[in-house]
Amino acid sequence: MPNIDDVLGDIDLNFENTVAKLLELIAIPSISSEPSGEADIARAADWLKHELDAIDLPAEIVATKGHPVVLARSMATSNAEHPRLLFYGHYDVQPVGDPAQWTHAPFEPRVIEEDGVHRFYGRGSSDSKSQLWTFIEALRAWRAVHGEFPAHVTVLLEGEEECGSPSLPDFIESRRSDLECDVAFICDAEMWSPSQPAITTQLKGLVHERVTIFAPNPDLHSGHYGAVAANPIRILSTILAGLHDEKGKVTIEGFYEGIDDIPQSVREQWAELAKERSLIGDVDLTGGVAEEGYSSLEAMWGRPTVDINGITGGNQGPGERSVLPGSATSRLSFRLVAGQKPETIRQRFRSHVEARLPQGCKVEFEGSGGSSAVVLSQDSRFLKASSRGLEGEWGTPAVLRGTGGAIPLVEQFSRNLRAECVVIGFILPGDAIHAPDERYDTKRLRKGVRSWVRIFEQIRRTQGADCGG
Repeated sequence: MPNIDDVLGDIDLNFENTVAKLLELIAIPSISSEPSGEADIARAADWLKHELDAIDLPAEIVATKGHPVVLARSMATSNAEHPRLLFYGHYDVQPVGDPAQWTHAPFEPRVIEEDGVHRFYGRGSSDSKSQLWTFIEALRAWRAVHGEFPAHVTVLLEGEEECGSPSLPDFIESRRSDLECDVAFICDAEMWSPSQPAITTQLKGLVHERVTIFAPNPDLHSGHYGAVAANPIRILSTILAGLHDEKGKVTIEGFYEGIDDIPQSVREQWAELAKERSLIGDVDLTGGVAEEGYSSLEAMWGRPTVDINGITGGNQGPGERSVLPGSATSRLSFRLVAGQKPETIRQRFRSHVEARLPQGCKVEFEGSGGSSAVVLSQDSRFLKASSRGLEGEWGTPAVLRGTGGAIPLVEQFSRNLRAECVVIGFILPGDAIHAPDERYDTKRLRKGVRSWVRIFEQIRRTQGADCGG
């Protein structure tokens, strides 16, 4: 009978092809938030379908109101008691931004040796094409050696994660029976360090909002009317500046209603983690908004926040233009913790703005939906099996961590499918995700694939005792 060493050997033997295939996928500019990316989104979906079909995971490209989902399901295994495993990844990527800020072309990846590390650069190399490729390659290797998959397998690859997953709730509802599973593995998260894996057990919720303030007049000459007419930029800036008090607390009425403070035991656990490494990397926090009474890590993982993501209005051109603008717009994001509901926070923010609007001015808001915070059980049978598998590959225990980020799918799967979720990934803060020169390396790619194989083995070993389907 083949064993895990045979599967790991197959991964090592075929690793050159694993890298080459991933570079093909990264080279497809599947940008979901720009209309120009539509054709390449379709091309990436076709590419993934072909690769899944090739490993006997029959795949279909499912149209949505936005970009398509690639959905693959395995044929039944020889053991009806095998658990049902679902693997999620997303194949869309962020826009490039200013190409001049890239020192490596964003869609021409190749392996480069730098200080003994073999890296490859490209948009999506870390977030998140390398992540989904780890579990696909692990499934390929397992089937190549064993002749079947380690369990009943479903693979869901989304094409809209980077633009807020607007079509995903309807897709999940329409294909609920196809997505039923005992556990959903979400591969879109960070390691604790380059040598220590992690499992994310606490994620924040997310609300996006766009607000535009209109003056009673269109654009005016600022020399004539600047001293007396309403200036939407000034009005909006004043409102935004007042969202936090001098102690860093959010001033929106009812913003903290319904939430519990971070338990002391959790604060102590996080304080120990913070001793091991810095969670902020090379980021200078000077001048930031720090809520009084909380450490940086506690603020990032356990406290709700509001951030101004952009503001525009008036003269945006290269030349001088003495204009009193007729409108000003800002985009904001709210990161929520357990006990906060997205629509409640949205309405409280809107009421906050409306109460501070001068007479004669108008306001328009844009935004809907959002996701709630999720706290996952650390007693999950699949989480424990995953932790053992990760430790077996990396030689050190996996850290159970929180994050300031949001993965709406986790909430949707937990609530709508009532599935356990395990959030694992191999991204590092230094990978420059969403930034110029996004990158990854071949060592983590290889160990990521091997990690999934060890997780499969742990699930198989314990399925009779505590992972039964």
